[in-house]
Amino acid sequence: MPTAPPRVIVAALAGVPAFDLPSWPDAQAKAVDAIAADGSGGAIVLVDARGRRAEALAAVRQLASGGSAILAIAARGDARAFDAAGATHFLADPADVAEIDDALRFAARWPGTANRRVGDASPDEAAALAWVEANRPGHVILVALSRFDIVNAAYGRPAGDALLEVAERRIRTAAAAFARSHVARLDGATFLVAGDFVGEQATARLGDALARPFPVGDAMAVLGARFGVAVREAGDDGASLLRRAGEALAAVQLSDGATVRVADPDGAAPIATLAVDLHRAIERDEIAILFQPQVRIGTNDCGDRITGVEALARWDHSLLGPLGADLLFAAADRADLGLALSDHIQALALTRAAAWPTALAHLDLSLNVTAADIARAGFADAVLARVAASGFAPARLTIEITETALITDLAAAAETLATLRAAGVRVAIDDFGTGYASFAYLKALPLDRLKIDKSLAHDIVGSPRGRAVVRGIIAVADALGLAVVAEGVETQAERDLLANERCGHYQGFLCAGPLDDAALIDLVENRR
Repeated sequence: MPTAPPRVIVAALAGVPAFDLPSWPDAQAKAVDAIAADGSGGAIVLVDARGRRAEALAAVRQLASGGSAILAIAARGDARAFDAAGATHFLADPADVAEIDDALRFAARWPGTANRRVGDASPDEAAALAWVEANRPGHVILVALSRFDIVNAAYGRPAGDALLEVAERRIRTAAAAFARSHVARLDGATFLVAGDFVGEQATARLGDALARPFPVGDAMAVLGARFGVAVREAGDDGASLLRRAGEALAAVQLSDGATVRVADPDGAAPIATLAVDLHRAIERDEIAILFQPQVRIGTNDCGDRITGVEALARWDHSLLGPLGADLLFAAADRADLGLALSDHIQALALTRAAAWPTALAHLDLSLNVTAADIARAGFADAVLARVAASGFAPARLTIEITETALITDLAAAAETLATLRAAGVRVAIDDFGTGYASFAYLKALPLDRLKIDKSLAHDIVGSPRGRAVVRGIIAVADALGLAVVAEGVETQAERDLLANERCGHYQGFLCAGPLDDAALIDLVENRR
């Protein structure tokens, strides 16, 4: 009995099937015609290849030339074969209706880059795609502006086009900080950044650049951006690298709050797989600590001076390369290792800082903790025990409370923090102005420092209202006797305006990004 042909659905961008074609010869012909008629590549082709691998691969090869998204459903081990044939998306069997629906929605957001060819591209796009196809190690980042459609509809296409030009200039300026980087604008409000850089640092720079308000006519619009990141794997060609970055972008655009998604290796289960790896990562020394400088803003008589650093965790994954704190702690939560990981990072950072040479002996150290950390019984005693074991001076340590979750019992948290302060440790509220960090914390908790979120620091340039908000926060902090640190400062203009508002310290790429010990020593010695 002959094998039944693979089932093909050609769907509209909304994910609703336009027509369902069970007869393969007829389906193949109509699908090719439909794709050819769709100049924008707006169709989604779903190929159900379960049990019909050879026929489905042949079909995908023919359909791939049309430029549309192709979603293949097949056995898990067939991912690379369908990728090589031209499929832009892959769903491993078994797959239920909900999973297929999600995959179609991902495919609907596919930027359409996998079938681009250098000869059909603009000069900038050609250079970026040539790098992608050259099989060099590095990263590909797809950047999509958030809420651009709203601006376009409200102010008109000319205003939208002008905004995209500003966004492209900001992306190019941010990417210029990294050697061998390439930038190209793709379809709509999507951009391609490719090169040999660390993805975490690149998305941080790009995110800061695009978080600043955009001029739209006589108004200012805040858009933000989402990032899909792919790290080149062994055997990756240009199409598979772009496909994985596109899938990561589609996933992060459908998420509730995340802004960055790192693509998984083909066939991998993202957080679940990382959670398993994390059990071994600590023993392999894959968890690294970098330090981002904090700078005291000088006066006319005394210039800016690096006075401290914030410890930032990075996971040097054996396959995926450097992963940032967000993905690291997401994996830790899945593996029920969140608190254990926090303890490990604190101990590692303290040990490293205690061993600093004389050149860094004057620097303070800031460690991030969460609401869950503070809520643990004996948290303050455990921190102080780690400080004592490391030999690091408590007076040089600041505990920064991040805004990842709400502190529900402020009275108990105040008691815990008071114990730390009694031992000489300072306490700061991180990311103030966003999330859960609120004025209630200022009233209830014993604090020494307040860190203004980077989105507010960016608003100080070009936004009188944003400047007024920052001025108000600094005034409240002064009245409470709290030092102020502005996060995410990238430009001299931001630094100067913060100085005019009597902000005492800043942190950001204007000084430096996260550094290892050797780079930190060089920076401190060169700024003396």
